[in-house]
Amino acid sequence: MQNSAITRRGLAGLLALGALPEAASAQPHAAAKTVLTIATATTPSSADPHFYAFQPNFNLALHVFSRLVERDARLRPIPGLALSWAPVEDRIWEFRLRPGVKWHDGRDFTADDVAFTIGRIPTVAGSPGSLAGYVRPITRVEVVDPLTVRLHTAGPHPSLPNDLTFVAIVSRHAGEGATTEDYNSRRAAIGTGPYKLAAFQPGSTVELTRNEAYFGGAEPWERVVFRIIPQAGARSAALLAGDVDLIDEVSSNDAQALARDSRVQVVETQSTRLTFMQPGFARAGELPDITDADGKPLPKNPLLDLRVRQALSLGIDRAALVERVMEGRGTPSGQWLPAGFYSANPAVGVPRFDPEAARRLLAEAGFPRGFRLVVHTPTDRFANDSRIAQAVAQMWTRIGVATVVDALPYAAFSARASRQEYGVWLHSWASSTGEASYFLSNVVSTVDRAKRAGANNWSLYSNPALDALTERSFTLLEPAAREKVLQEAVQLVADDLPIIPLFHLSLVWGLRPGLRFEPNMSGYTAATMVRPG
Repeated sequence: MQNSAITRRGLAGLLALGALPEAASAQPHAAAKTVLTIATATTPSSADPHFYAFQPNFNLALHVFSRLVERDARLRPIPGLALSWAPVEDRIWEFRLRPGVKWHDGRDFTADDVAFTIGRIPTVAGSPGSLAGYVRPITRVEVVDPLTVRLHTAGPHPSLPNDLTFVAIVSRHAGEGATTEDYNSRRAAIGTGPYKLAAFQPGSTVELTRNEAYFGGAEPWERVVFRIIPQAGARSAALLAGDVDLIDEVSSNDAQALARDSRVQVVETQSTRLTFMQPGFARAGELPDITDADGKPLPKNPLLDLRVRQALSLGIDRAALVERVMEGRGTPSGQWLPAGFYSANPAVGVPRFDPEAARRLLAEAGFPRGFRLVVHTPTDRFANDSRIAQAVAQMWTRIGVATVVDALPYAAFSARASRQEYGVWLHSWASSTGEASYFLSNVVSTVDRAKRAGANNWSLYSNPALDALTERSFTLLEPAAREKVLQEAVQLVADDLPIIPLFHLSLVWGLRPGLRFEPNMSGYTAATMVRPG
């Protein structure tokens, strides 16, 4: 991993100590007049930072807006708009805010903007993947003074600072009464971040200009242009041709070729992103894309039978997926956190590959001849997504589950998956908080709008025992006790298989020589991570 002279992590630390060197805030004039062009695989769907819990949207928001708590490249919390935070009582967190921060229009940032932001998130209309889960525990926002805010929670909530790393703070004066379209049109997109939104057209155009008054010091890039190039090969070609400076989601095939080419450089890091197969639990009866071995409708959803889910898991050769499809850029896994992270369960290993056991379980479940299945996948969202789905389909066909693949662009795929139109699909999730509760509360918790739980639980899986463990983990402030409860939840998910884990992805970027890039384990691709060499 390459280190820049002043990374977001180092910069925030220097700011917190009041020791920012002059070089950070006064870049040489010649270097400042530069344009950085970044090619990404997926377009942000909105400039409204509260519209959708979607990584490309978070990636855009990183440039325009700031958060109370930021994250460094290794997912550790660092100061952002808040210089410090601490629980003052079991149910009260106090955040002391950074003085002198200005909005892009020159007005002062204050604690009232924090209160407005937290109140706004649950009200954003039309969101297909709500951010409400991040502020779920907050019952009241107390503005103590312009630079102090206290967040009251329903109970002890130790993960609140982690949750707030996803909450972009927006201004009351620009955001009150504003719709998502007002952010997309830039009228309300007034942030405190290192860049201002200069142009935004969903699906095509993202342009940013430098915020000269950024509290962290002016960035080296005067202008940043994001080009959306969904095809991995086309992104690599654009880099080799010199049309772009940085590309994300380098395919495993391209990574090997780029690493041998002196015209470019490759940067790689381990990620928390898990690729998994997602069974649907929303329908108890007939499913349109699952039939018996003769193609006739099944009266009952077979995925509700644990034995079927176990058979599907046993039928996957995860090591072969990583070696052959991912060209070695991944780590087989049976849980959503990589080994060594807080609350990863060391007792949960990589599920074994056992086709014979899979066939026996299918027979026990009433499918001695297997059944037919359609697996759905995006074509342009995750590294090798459709190739992974095809490989899994072949493996399942060999155990008697005749599987075909339906591949769609992510925009169409996600809309249908979020409406529970699929029986089984390929999905991926980055545990960006670096601990287990983020995935638990968002992906496998029972959907409960009142509790703001299960915001991204597209499968509609529900397990009261798992919900109880998840809720209990939110009440424990002592780290060791909390980790034990989270590890119990990890084990329960491994046993019940609401998801079928495949592997953790290795993230690869390509960039031109003369640049330095510090990758983030969550997979963000931000101009703030790039420095001139």
